[in-house]
Amino acid sequence: MRDPQEDDSGVQVGGDAYGTVRVNPRRDRRSVRGARSRRRGLLIAAALSCVVLGGSGVSWSLTTYAEKKIEGVDAGVPGSQSTGAMNILVVGVDRRDNLSRRQQNQLKLGRESGQRTDTMMVLHLSEDHTRATVVSLPRDTWTTIPGQGQHKINAAYQLGGPKLAVRTVQNITGLTIHHYVEVNVLGFIQVVDALGGVSVCTPVAINDPKTALTLQPGTYSLDGAKALAYARTRATARSDLDRIDRQQQVISALLHQALSGGTLTNPVKLAAFVDSSLSTLRVDDALRKDLLGLANQLKDVSTDDVSFATVPLADVDYRTPTNESAVLWDKDAAKELFRRIAADEPLTKPAKTATAAPSATPAATPSPSATPPTVPPARISVKVLNGTLITGLGGRARADLLKAGFLVPEAAGDTRERDHDKTVIRYGTGREDSARTLAAALPDADVRLVEDLGDRVEVIVGRKYSGTKKVTVKETAKPTAAPTTTVTPMARTATENICKK
Repeated sequence: MRDPQEDDSGVQVGGDAYGTVRVNPRRDRRSVRGARSRRRGLLIAAALSCVVLGGSGVSWSLTTYAEKKIEGVDAGVPGSQSTGAMNILVVGVDRRDNLSRRQQNQLKLGRESGQRTDTMMVLHLSEDHTRATVVSLPRDTWTTIPGQGQHKINAAYQLGGPKLAVRTVQNITGLTIHHYVEVNVLGFIQVVDALGGVSVCTPVAINDPKTALTLQPGTYSLDGAKALAYARTRATARSDLDRIDRQQQVISALLHQALSGGTLTNPVKLAAFVDSSLSTLRVDDALRKDLLGLANQLKDVSTDDVSFATVPLADVDYRTPTNESAVLWDKDAAKELFRRIAADEPLTKPAKTATAAPSATPAATPSPSATPPTVPPARISVKVLNGTLITGLGGRARADLLKAGFLVPEAAGDTRERDHDKTVIRYGTGREDSARTLAAALPDADVRLVEDLGDRVEVIVGRKYSGTKKVTVKETAKPTAAPTTTVTPMARTATENICKK
């Protein structure tokens, strides 16, 4: 049955290969008044932008505007002041009831009505609000839902809404959840588009007919619809666990975009971001009344100050009594992870300050055993150059690096001088951690800082090249006792998650 408002109202998807999303106003007698209202909204959003830029106090009018834009929800949380340590349950809800059938088809969301949790995360803000820790809770976690028996954790929302979701997360993590934030899928698309898209990198090919997403290994700039598909797809080897990595990567890219100079210094772009962000949220009433005050306190947080972790698992292919495939947490390691969060302990080390450039005769970096790598290969994009006259050596090194998990989107090139004996890793300022991971994979290579490279990393293959080794990234938390199938927790900062070209 045709939606009577499908042609002139609501969200329209399409127009190009990426499914651009736009919102069209209804064409009725209220259109002029609606346009004025939207202009007022943009002006107020611009004023919000000034608050963010200037760090000034939030006036009552801006607070009232934010309260009207954000929908409140009773999540049964105690609430708290905007100061002090706090834990926030962030739930991504797949709400489709307000979409037409055509819109659901174009976004590949299916035709089911109702709401379901697509993502669950616990966001911990440190007591001084200088750090944020995000822990992803696998949606297939098999657990006890209060009053409902054993189910996957994402069933809590369906069975009892926000209140039951909060109770379930509190029971399994042992944390007190102070606030609740709910983000809708469609709103995610609008936020990404307001920021001008996000950059992502995939180390493996993705071919998912369910989301119409097809990507080869490499780095891509995605608009909102494609970013949603990238964050939702489970069409890779580790299914939901890979999806969690992609979601954390997308969130890190969004943070980078939102905190970048291009957004903060552009009032129109910032106003669109603020306006679209507010309209996507449902939050508990206490947070709704003080969200701007909290945001003002977080204005100095950078991507170095935001860390991501995933709950460590003991069984990634658990067969439930109902014959479902689920995952089981490693109880001891998970308990330690949430103990550290409750104690307000950071999961990652502070970012290192920039070091002085090496002398004209560069020395190799410390061995991997002395300084373990912290950035996984899947987050590092490398350019490979053949520095010899040996035909095909660059292509061989590129294939080896791809096999080791690095991103090498371009075919191997050649250096101008073809007399390199040793392999050389060249990196730009700020890429020391990425260079360290490469040095672990190429232990015989020299490592050199080259400021003119910007933020790029290159490998010049020399005659003595002997192959690439697999790299194991240093784990930041060790379980006290774990079976052989245990996956230990690993945390990395948003900066480390951001794809580097």
